[in-house]
Amino acid sequence: MAQRTPKENYLGIGYGIQPDYVPLYTMFGEGPHGETATKSCGPMIFPMDYFGKPEGNDMWGVPYVANAETGFASIPKPGAFILDDITRWSEVVKAPAMPEGIDWELMAQRDYEKANIDRTQSAVMMNAGLMPFEQVMAFMGFNEGLCAFFEEPDAVKELIHYMVDFVLPVIENGIEYYKPDILYILDDTATQSNPFLSVEMYRDILKPAYAKMTKLAMERGIPVQFHNCGRCEDFIDDMIDFGVRFWDPAQTSNDLLGIQQKYKGKIAVCGGWDYNPGRPWGEVPEDEVRQSVRDSLDKYAIGGQYAFCGGALTQFGDEAGMRVNGWVQDEAYTYGRNFYNK
Repeated sequence: MAQRTPKENYLGIGYGIQPDYVPLYTMFGEGPHGETATKSCGPMIFPMDYFGKPEGNDMWGVPYVANAETGFASIPKPGAFILDDITRWSEVVKAPAMPEGIDWELMAQRDYEKANIDRTQSAVMMNAGLMPFEQVMAFMGFNEGLCAFFEEPDAVKELIHYMVDFVLPVIENGIEYYKPDILYILDDTATQSNPFLSVEMYRDILKPAYAKMTKLAMERGIPVQFHNCGRCEDFIDDMIDFGVRFWDPAQTSNDLLGIQQKYKGKIAVCGGWDYNPGRPWGEVPEDEVRQSVRDSLDKYAIGGQYAFCGGALTQFGDEAGMRVNGWVQDEAYTYGRNFYNK
């Protein structure tokens, strides 16, 4: 029997299909040895360059800054939050004008030509373009933002649905004309140890917004991948309700083995590597890094609904960290390639 393509191998794990080998998922483009299970392509009507852009506003008017310490990933500018009273959000938050006369079909054609994706080999992942929880925090900062969720939930819901309703035409036209294999949503709603919100608050405020964003994808049979850092396992039942089949980076502060057992065939864990040696990466030997990767696969890949996802978080230009990430990706690929043939 012919081996599955990287695309088939990856998509299958979201439905409990045993892969031929351990898939790799990376947010940063092509994987090791030239294999790429997923590639991003979708409408970028209002682009925000989150890397390498020292200053600029996002499409909602929030000023961002970046520096070497953030790896040149932009963060909301400290002390420059634009909203201090959630009940007055409509006076401050204004959606940009949607461009008129968009030729979605032509735009999709040009974007695919630029992306150079072999759709027989790689699953196309389309970003939904809005992080509702994080965007409220970007408007207000975490102190004021979390207080707003608790004190003025109705105003928070109004703001979130205002933003969702604005991006819905982009999501819907993106699905229609780009025909993605996966709809990708991102929203970090947890710390390393606990969620920012109770399950009840999540279901009341955030879940309806996510469900609105993923509705068409679910109707078309397009699976959803959700990027949610931290210990967010409390929300998995709800994630599955709004179409999530893949979850990254699935950090080990969650009970990943328990999740794989409880939700077998319903959601794939894409992660499982949070190795922290407790010393600078330049002091960590290669064999130790590679063994940590093998340990992760031995622990989480057994049941098959797993993709390796992980890497060292380093400052921009950190050669030691980049070298470690090379070892991580190479070991995950080479060790995972024959994992199910042992």
